Parts: sequence; C-alpha cells; structure tokens
Amino acid sequence: MAQDKIEIDILEDLLPTPLLEILLQDHTTDENIFWACNDYEELGPGYSFSDPITLDAIRGEHGRVIMPRVMKHRDLKRRRTKEKAEIFTPAWVCNLQCNCGDDGYLAEGVSFNYNLDAEGREWEATTEPIRFAEGVTWQDYILRTCMEITCGEAPYLASRYDAVTGEPIPIYKRIGLLDRKLRVVRENVSDRADWLVWVVKSFQSVYGYEWQGDNILLARENMLYTFIEYYRDRWGEEPTLAEQTEIAEVVAWNIFQMDGLKFVIPNSCHEEVQHTGLFEADVKRVPCPGCKKNDPLLHNGIYAKIRDWQQDGVLHLIDVYRQGKARNEREAMEAKKAEAEQRKSKQRKKKQ
Repeated sequence: MAQDKIEIDILEDLLPTPLLEILLQDHTTDENIFWACNDYEELGPGYSFSDPITLDAIRGEHGRVIMPRVMKHRDLKRRRTKEKAEIFTPAWVCNLQCNCGDDGYLAEGVSFNYNLDAEGREWEATTEPIRFAEGVTWQDYILRTCMEITCGEAPYLASRYDAVTGEPIPIYKRIGLLDRKLRVVRENVSDRADWLVWVVKSFQSVYGYEWQGDNILLARENMLYTFIEYYRDRWGEEPTLAEQTEIAEVVAWNIFQMDGLKFVIPNSCHEEVQHTGLFEADVKRVPCPGCKKNDPLLHNGIYAKIRDWQQDGVLHLIDVYRQGKARNEREAMEAKKAEAEQRKSKQRKKKQ
C-alpha cells in the first residue's frame, strides 16, 4: 500500500501522554531517564546533567528541544563528537554490517537486499520471501537476541531514516535488525492476532544502550514509530493505544541508559567514605574500586537492569557479562588442557 510521509523528528507534543511517560521511564532506577549531558543547561533549571527528562521539559514551548542529530546545530554536533565521541553511522554502512550478521541464518545466496554499486552505498530490497539455512526456522530468526551498543538513535535496529543525511527510508527498503524481523513476520504470518504476537517477540529480542538521555528518547521513539508505521502498512489503519502501549513498555525496557564501559548508570560510581579514627573528621575517601582497577565487576555504581522476556525475569546486564567471562575462561582452560594432552601424546609416540 502507499506509504504516508515519514517525519524523522517525532514531536513529543503529538505523543499521547501515557506513551511518553512510558518512554521516559528508567527501569533500573524506577525514575525517568536523565539528560547525562550539558547541552541543554542554557535552558535553565531542569536541564542540567543530572536532571531527569520530564514531560514539561520537552513539550509546549520546549517541544523542539529534542531532535535527531542531523537536525541539531553544527556547533552542538561538533561538541558532542568531541566530548562523547558521538558519530552516527550512515545507513549504507549499517546495511552492510547487518548483512554480515545474517551469515549462518539465511540460505545460501539469500539476502534482504542487494547492492546497486560497488561500495554498497545504494541498495535495493529483494522481493522473494526470505529462506533460511538448514536447521534454521523463521521463528529462530525472530527470537535471536541482538544488541546495538552505544545505540544513539538506534539506526542498526530501526532504520526509519539515514542518521547521517536525515533522508527517510521507505519501509520496503529498511535494513535494521528489527526491520528484518518485521519483514520476516509479514512474509510468514497472515492472521492479525498472530502477526501481533510475533511482532511483539521481535521487539522483545532487540536491545540497545546509550549514555545520553536525549538519544535514549529518540531511539525509543523511533522504535515505537517503527511499530506504528509497519502496522499501518500491513493493516491499513492505526494500532490501538493498548497495542502501542504494549510495544512502548517493551521498548522502555530494551533501550536503556548505561555507561557501556562500566555497565552502570552514567556517573553513578562514587567515592566511599571510610572512618579511620574516633572523631568525625578522621575519614578517608576511597575511590570506586571498579574505576580504580578498570574492572567492570567491581563498580559501586548502579548496575543497569534488563528484562529477559523469554524467561520472564529481570537481571543485571553485568551478570550476563560475568557468565560470559566465566564461560570464555573455562573454554580457554579446556583448550589449554587439550593442547597439553596433544603434546604429551606426541611425545609418547616419539618415545615408542
């Protein structure tokens, strides 16, 4: 069906208040996400680094405060690049990297799109239904977990527009990891209720984290509007508020605020005061042990929480890191033992 014009700047004044309240939630702190930058301090109280992002701060006369990077003033973009290494990736690069991520899942010779030039700067979507590698089902593809690190506005997940040029991308040509899942759902599910079930699972399987609060909101809005646009494209009408709310609640969990080097809420590590004598003044200030030793397992900040939708539980992301580290160490130890056994076996054969 014909697509409506895609507006890349989602105006907070146009979002229903219950949805925007959900998109501002931080499930780690049970408060709102916070600015985590100094870019808006000149606007006055409520816009400092540690201030939460509130409805009043981004609506009404402040309704244009938060906007995609491509629409920000050039000097602000330069400052954010210098201070926070904020550099967004063009859609064609996202596409090439997402294509690589499909290796092992798709049947040989199958892809979501093909290049129109040698570098891949231009692409066209394939029209045949996606076929999967032997032993892989379309449901497996939907349920595979993906995470965009330092996600910015989440262009690797939901490619509503090119984050560098601001050029809107029509649905059929989108290349994000979530976009690919939603295409697969459309190709394999015809019943609306079942479609919604698998769309929700698609959203539950993609994650992203980001330091700066404005980017968090932009990413969440892009995810929500991705759902609205795909729903409209598939069914020819708007999703209900209840359906949008279900997606918003997933997005508010899965796109979260975190210092990616420490696994904690930005700037939540702190000095600890230790009493060294009888008097109140006899104290020593001790830095965060994780910051001091550069060990993500030892920080005293607030570790970020994520939701495991398949297990219907909440966990700290650092625990996933800890488990992965232990597994890698165990595998390395087993490989080392196997290598030692091979050397011993060769030595025994030589003696014989």
